[in-house]
Amino acid sequence: MDYEEVVRGRRSIRGYLDKPVPKALIREILEIAMRAPTSLNSQPWNFFVCTGEVLDKIRKGNVERNVAGVPDSREFRTGPAYDGVHRERQVGIAVQLFKAMGIERHDKEKRMDWVLRGFRQFDAPACIVVTYDKALAGGDIPPFDCGGVVNCIVNTAWSKGLGCVINSQGIMQSPVVREHAQIPDDQVIQTCIAIGWPDDRFPANAVVSTRKSVDEAATFLGFED
Repeated sequence: MDYEEVVRGRRSIRGYLDKPVPKALIREILEIAMRAPTSLNSQPWNFFVCTGEVLDKIRKGNVERNVAGVPDSREFRTGPAYDGVHRERQVGIAVQLFKAMGIERHDKEKRMDWVLRGFRQFDAPACIVVTYDKALAGGDIPPFDCGGVVNCIVNTAWSKGLGCVINSQGIMQSPVVREHAQIPDDQVIQTCIAIGWPDDRFPANAVVSTRKSVDEAATFLGFED
């Protein structure tokens, strides 16, 4: 695929085949993605790639603590709840996903099952926990750089036949993630990427989110036309 095909065709994948992802392939994806722009070449990112028993323990601990009502301990700032047009977009994608999955508004059991899937990182065969160096904490540039490399990871993965979803639900209980992914104290957990082979039979994988237009997003200044 060329660049435009990758960007226009990529979707967030929430259903995966029960098929392992080779370590060598993830290494290749990371090597390419780390060419992402980074402020002053600081490269603050690190990656803890988990699969198998390690990932199962993260899933189990995350689900158990969340279901038990243990408060969210994600290490990045989530900010206030979305409002206005941002809330409308949030609701809009949820409606698309629930419609695809046949989840009715009143169906508490199916809605809870969907939430639990998120806590389990959508049962992906592997995940990449993205961290940055705590020595750089306090500014917005390190997480901004991590966002850049995450974008490159998901697009590179898509170009090689893999699907991803950026999934902070799967790392809501950071002590669990730190313990089993062996993340040292000098790292801040920024986000997580579930990664694997897309299951084309999973209805939500066909959902394509909408985007606002260039005219809504961009202001052009100084042009003659």
